[in-house]
Amino acid sequence: MKIALGGDHAGFQYKEILKQELEKKGHELKDFGPFSDASVDYPDFVHPLSTAVENKEYEMGILICGSGNGVAITANKHAGIRAALCWDKELAQLARSHNNANVLCIPARFVTEDVAKDMVDAFLTTPFEGGRHQTRVDKITC
Repeated sequence: MKIALGGDHAGFQYKEILKQELEKKGHELKDFGPFSDASVDYPDFVHPLSTAVENKEYEMGILICGSGNGVAITANKHAGIRAALCWDKELAQLARSHNNANVLCIPARFVTEDVAKDMVDAFLTTPFEGGRHQTRVDKITC
């Protein structure tokens, strides 16, 4: 799977850990940054990642920041993005199965590394159910 990764300085360490895990599983990745834990403005990384997912250059996106809120709000400004802020595996599964989310937003300061890994696995392997959920997803874009 082609996956785009990004976030901010608070999510840098988790991004690096998740990048290694995803590469081991054979995923094709693009790291949109940041490339250190120095303070940055997350929209500088979120907008390019979201555009790439929106344009179907990448199948899924994963964004990591301190709370997950900033990256989720920014990503959801893009019409073709359905970014979901999740803090456990079940929410990541529901974001995919019910909302057809294409970007997972992880709050690094509020979840463990293991929970982050479990959420990523669930997000990438859970299919969208369609059906009644498709009708709802079709009504999201303004």
